[in-house]
Amino acid sequence: MASTLPLSQSHSFSSIKLPNRVPKPTSAPSSCFLLSKKSSSLSPQLSLSSTRRYTVVVAATTTEMPKKQSKGGFVDEMRAVAMKLHTRDQAREGEKEPEGPPVVKWEPTINGYLRFLVDSKLVYDTLEAIVEKAPHPSYAEFRNTGLERSEALKKDLEWFKEQGHEIPEPSSPGISYARYLEELAEKDPQAFICHFYNTYFAHTAGGRMIGKKVAEMILDKKELEFYKWEGNLSKLLQNVRDKLNEVAANWSREEKDHCLEETEKSFKYSGEILRLILS
Repeated sequence: MASTLPLSQSHSFSSIKLPNRVPKPTSAPSSCFLLSKKSSSLSPQLSLSSTRRYTVVVAATTTEMPKKQSKGGFVDEMRAVAMKLHTRDQAREGEKEPEGPPVVKWEPTINGYLRFLVDSKLVYDTLEAIVEKAPHPSYAEFRNTGLERSEALKKDLEWFKEQGHEIPEPSSPGISYARYLEELAEKDPQAFICHFYNTYFAHTAGGRMIGKKVAEMILDKKELEFYKWEGNLSKLLQNVRDKLNEVAANWSREEKDHCLEETEKSFKYSGEILRLILS
């Protein structure tokens, strides 16, 4: 779950474009919002008018950490595929054509945000249970990475409950994605790893920017545990990046290509959950 995102039917988060006075975040596979001072004219993106007149575009894509931090390997290929699924407005490497005019104003609500958090927790619960069970031995490499989000989300939902909010049950987008991940985990490890990578890395980039904007608009700037990590996040990401490269080193070219082909589907599922914020 950051800030230059067109919320299209086929993507999830994307890279972030921010006003000059705001430090530019790192790029990582993720679904995020694109903040710019342009008028809303992006593809099926959600434009948001805040008091500062930023345009927030929800684009489904994957953003990865800066190339200068990468040591090469298959993760660079995953990042490249994700970036190509952005439009040019979202990323220099973007190749995807805008899919139409904006259709919705980005006006998050507490109820919608709770639905997003609940469905996100279901997805992270599922990913972390799969990694713990490790139906394929390579999944065990991704235990206790420091990127896990399930416990953080549990604390956040408890906080909302203490504030008097009713916590909803998981909805169709989260349930569908969790079931799909369980199916992939058993029969298609390359596709599962694609979703693992995009989900966790996207949240550290675009996801954080989205959380910040939502907090500013409806939570009095409260920072949720969902957007906090213990330790140095860059190092945590690099450790996982190295493990991903090690696992993929044992794959054939055909298996690697199959993993890359799953990227757009990962954006689709993530994008459907992200849209819950506006529900």
